[in-house]
Amino acid sequence: MTKPHLLIVDGMALLFRSYFASAAMNQFIRLEDGTPSNGVQGFARHVLTAQNLMKPTHLAVCWDMGAHTFRNDLFDGYKANRPAPPEEMLPQFDMAKEVSQMIGWQNFGIKGLEADDLIGSMIEKWKDDAQITVVSGDKDLLQLLSPTTTIAFTKKGYSEYDVYTEARFVEEYGIAPKQFAEVKAFMGDSSDGYPGVKGIGPKTALQLIQNHDSIDGVLAALPTLKPGQRSKISENEEMLRLSHQLATIHCEAPIDADLEVLRLENYSLTTFDLLEEKGYRLIAKHARSIY
Repeated sequence: MTKPHLLIVDGMALLFRSYFASAAMNQFIRLEDGTPSNGVQGFARHVLTAQNLMKPTHLAVCWDMGAHTFRNDLFDGYKANRPAPPEEMLPQFDMAKEVSQMIGWQNFGIKGLEADDLIGSMIEKWKDDAQITVVSGDKDLLQLLSPTTTIAFTKKGYSEYDVYTEARFVEEYGIAPKQFAEVKAFMGDSSDGYPGVKGIGPKTALQLIQNHDSIDGVLAALPTLKPGQRSKISENEEMLRLSHQLATIHCEAPIDADLEVLRLENYSLTTFDLLEEKGYRLIAKHARSIY
C-alpha cells in the first residue's frame, strides 16, 4: 500500500515572500473595500501550484501565532532586529488563514511556538505514517530532513523549488541533518538576531562539527584547536549553548489532529466562485487554470 503524501506548508514564509515580491512593484491588489490582498493571493496561488506539482494526498498549513515565543524568553535579542511588518500586510495574516480554510486546508498554530516548531512536531508525529514534503524558504528546516521527509525551498516564481533530501544534505554538508543546529550555534543567525560565537563564520562552523561531531566534542577538543578559535569559543561558551537552544527546532508540540483530518478532497468550483465573490479573483483564476 502506498503511504499518504503529506504536504506541510510554512504559511508565514509563503505569505511574506508573496507580499514583498508584489509590494516592491506597488501591486497591493486591493479588495473592493480597499484592503490589500497581494500577500494572501500570492500565498494561495503558491500552495495550489505546489499541490499540482507535488500531488500530496494530505495538506497542513503552519503559522506563527504572534511575535512572542519561548525563544524570546530565552534571549531578549531573539528576532529583535526585525522590522515590524508593513501596515499593508497587517490585515493579511488573518485573511490568509480564512482563505486557507475556505479552500479546505487545515491551519495550525500554537501560541508561544513558531511555525518551524509545528512543522517539526508534525514530522515527528507522522514520520512513520507518511511521506512528507515541507514547502518553505527557511534553511533552518534542514535539521528536520529524514528518510521520509523532503524539504522544497522556494526559488523563483510559483513553480521552481530547490529540493533537499536527507541524502543530498549529507553529501553536501558531510554531517547528519540534526547536527545542522549545532553548526548554526557556532555561526549564529543575523536574521534571527543571535550571535553564535563571534568571529566564527559558516565555513569554520561546519568544519568544527564535521571534525568533532557536536558542541561537546568541539569543547572537549579545545586544546587541539588553533589559538584564535580556542579563545573565541571559550570566551563565548555560554552564548554558544544558548544559540544552540535557539537554533534547535522543538519537535514535541502537541498536534491535536489525526492524519485523516488533513486528507485533501477534490475542489468544487463553487469554492472558487465564492473566493471570486469576496474579491480574490487571482486565486480563483489560478485555481481554474490548474484544476
